[in-house]
Amino acid sequence: MAVESVRSTVPTRLDRLPWSKFHWLVIIALGTAWILDGLEIQMAASIAKVLTNAETLALTSAEVGASASVYLFGQVVGALLFGRLADRHGRRKMFILTLTLYLVFNGLAGLSLNFWMFAIFRFVAGMGIGGEYAAIHSAIDELMPARYRGRVSLAISGTYWAGAALGAVLSAFLLNPNIFGENVGWRLCMFIGPLIGASVWQLRKHIPESPRWLMTHGRAEEAEKTISGIEDYVRSKGGTIETIPDSAAVEVRHYPPVTYREIAAVMLRKYLKRSTLGFVLMVTQSFLYNAIFFTYGLVLADFYGIPDSSVPWFFIPFALGNLCGPLVLGRFFDTIGRKAMIGSTYLVSAVILAFSGYLFWIDALTAVTQTILWCVVFFIASAAASSGYLTVSEIFPLELRSQAIAFFFAIAQFFGGVVAPWLFGVLIGEGTDRTPLFIGYLLGAGLMSLGGITALTIGVSAEGKSLEDVATPLSMVTGGER
Repeated sequence: MAVESVRSTVPTRLDRLPWSKFHWLVIIALGTAWILDGLEIQMAASIAKVLTNAETLALTSAEVGASASVYLFGQVVGALLFGRLADRHGRRKMFILTLTLYLVFNGLAGLSLNFWMFAIFRFVAGMGIGGEYAAIHSAIDELMPARYRGRVSLAISGTYWAGAALGAVLSAFLLNPNIFGENVGWRLCMFIGPLIGASVWQLRKHIPESPRWLMTHGRAEEAEKTISGIEDYVRSKGGTIETIPDSAAVEVRHYPPVTYREIAAVMLRKYLKRSTLGFVLMVTQSFLYNAIFFTYGLVLADFYGIPDSSVPWFFIPFALGNLCGPLVLGRFFDTIGRKAMIGSTYLVSAVILAFSGYLFWIDALTAVTQTILWCVVFFIASAAASSGYLTVSEIFPLELRSQAIAFFFAIAQFFGGVVAPWLFGVLIGEGTDRTPLFIGYLLGAGLMSLGGITALTIGVSAEGKSLEDVATPLSMVTGGER
């Protein structure tokens, strides 16, 4: 029996909406996922030493490292699990559930009495954050007008560093033994993220389900009601809604949940070049970021003699450079275009990294000038890294968008989160020979260059285009004039 199809103008109506308070609400309510992750990673790094003290949990160094790995592994599991559920059951249910998981279990981690309690709670909290990535990016891309999608996605990804900077400042205060006892300060650190998350949890209840997802899952009437509600809200705030002709409608049919075999066919046959693009962009930026981020403290301490207590103050400008890059450069990804901007940001950051690595090798830098160069490198590299997430979230069909984000996130976490910090730790060694680390910097620059060349050669020009034009939904029968 033929599956009934429906005609809908939902995609065009979403893309042609004027910028409004509704879009700011989406950004504030959903964009906190990256802030929370940056905060959590920084807090974990800050309390690592404290957790080894007898007055706290008395963990061994191996257990501290294991707890960090468990959190990252939880992110991967959460992304894969909730990414699939977001494609099957909707974005909204998942971004409510994943935030709740994070709030509850990270708070419980602050009440831990031993290693196993801490590790288990952190694992589940990590699942919540990992699930956020998949559900949040899908929802934001599907709700944003096409002409703003690039800059919004980059800006939200860049707020990771706002969270990291906040974590550095707050941990310096909370872990000060002259203010709080050691066994109190680290627990308060664990409650900061849930406090921020709780403040936006209520806002998320006002974010609707993605009308695009509803449209392709047999809920066309609900999709129409949702988009009409958004338009009414925009009008109530003084916005002008453009009349959309029926010729702009798309014809879609209800499409059952995609199987893993279908996902493999789409990603490895139909869109093999796009899968290659996503793999290269995500892995190369993740390798660079995790290599530098998890070892910058060792470099400052071993090669420049900076005491541990002063390292956070060098981190703050580093984080601010990472935050400003996507905010300043983001709009050019919508105007100049995806291929040119992604390719150039990867390549330029690679060149500056290689040059700074050479200056490090010949001992021409101080701790301050090294930090300044890192700020310059990652002002550009942060926009490049954020564009990797933007790319994998818009170049695959709607029916598997969350799962595509999750797959590439998991791959990037493995290569970047597992391999890179270990490798650069080995290259730093005892901090007496600069040559191995210089080679590591050249390796990072080479990988970023590979990402840039890949973007320029097989990148997708998605700027200003409807998501349905970038990647035709599996449920689409015919497309309208958009």
